[in-house]
Amino acid sequence: MIKNLLRRGLPAVALCALPLLASAPTAHSASTAPARATAPAGSVSLRAPLPLYEAIDRLPVAPEHRDGYRRDLYKHWNRGLNPTDSCDTRKEVILSEAVVAPQVAAGCKLTGGSWRSPYDNLVVTDAARLDVDHFVPLAEVYDSERTPWSAARREAYANDQDSPDTLIAVSAASNRSKADKDPAEWLPSDPSYHCTYAATWVGTKLRWDLAVDEDERQALLGLAEDCPTTTVVYETAG
Repeated sequence: MIKNLLRRGLPAVALCALPLLASAPTAHSASTAPARATAPAGSVSLRAPLPLYEAIDRLPVAPEHRDGYRRDLYKHWNRGLNPTDSCDTRKEVILSEAVVAPQVAAGCKLTGGSWRSPYDNLVVTDAARLDVDHFVPLAEVYDSERTPWSAARREAYANDQDSPDTLIAVSAASNRSKADKDPAEWLPSDPSYHCTYAATWVGTKLRWDLAVDEDERQALLGLAEDCPTTTVVYETAG
């Protein structure tokens, strides 16, 4: 709720401190609170909480297809949720996930503040050292599109702030370690985040009707064995 309120209009002054995302159940968590995605207006298919196993079983399985991928097929960052301010989608995500809010100057220049990067449980005190990660990387999305997406749908994914899970602020080092890898190839260095990571990955793929390949599916099922209480809630994107 705090994230959504902030994203409706970000003041160019110091924002109040936000709750510590990594230390309490959040929209990314699914053990005591399900991982979820809030869909934009016009979307359908609100799901009840699903055990992680069942959510994985809803994912279609198909080979990946990388030929023709270019990062610029997914236009980002756009003007964000508040086109009247100077903050683009990336800066809005960084502001919304601050543990201690930074100062916001002209041009959405950020100074001060702190963040906790959930991939590596690292405290970051310089916004310039943060990346905003597409939880399912853009190349992986391209690999997993069941039919080729339109340019508008690709832009919608690349800037999706209607879900708290599609975009996430993390340390630049952890994001670059992850790159375009799926859970068969990479997991966060903080093992306490693995269940949440699996649930958020699955929920994001279900939200955007993306397939998994067989290695990815088996990796997710292996994670589910260690996450018996983890559930997934998602809404499909419009």
